[in-house]
Amino acid sequence: MRFTSTPRGARLARRLVSHRLDDWGHPWTTPVNEAFTLIAAELTANAVRHGHVPGRDFHVRLTLTTGTFRIEVTDTRTDELPPATPPAPDSSSESGRGLHLVAALADDWGVSRRAAAPGKTVWAELRTRQRGCHAHRTAPDLTDVDLLAATASLLHSALAPEPKGLVRQELSDERFPSVRRSGYEAASGQS
Repeated sequence: MRFTSTPRGARLARRLVSHRLDDWGHPWTTPVNEAFTLIAAELTANAVRHGHVPGRDFHVRLTLTTGTFRIEVTDTRTDELPPATPPAPDSSSESGRGLHLVAALADDWGVSRRAAAPGKTVWAELRTRQRGCHAHRTAPDLTDVDLLAATASLLHSALAPEPKGLVRQELSDERFPSVRRSGYEAASGQS
């Protein structure tokens, strides 16, 4: 899948990865989907921030083999390769923790130079316990029409008004107390 090297492209890639995992039997609220979506978000954000070359897109490849999800994010910038071991971030810095998250969540990750073209591919794998046997799956290459339809669907859901009678609520995950997610709950007459 090819995406524009912009924050919007990274966001769309993350959402499509989450949808694909849901299609492959790992619903949005499962730990596998949440962890792999976070890995995808970090790798695509890094492709936009550190791998951006004007006029060039980044590519995402998502595969599932028996019990292992793999994501590959390819950009065209050759001069900046991520370090094999991420450096310790400055405690006062607001950035620099993405690869630490990837290293903590993924079972394996790495970087390789592209053989046939300029650039690099950063990849990560997450192993899961599967019920039954899954055949090897690869997310199909999307056509421009597929990408337009997916973008329109995502934009429609993002621009849809909040349902009446529901109040926005911040939810925290007990595994990651500093991470907050938005949710909705039925509005009640209590303040």
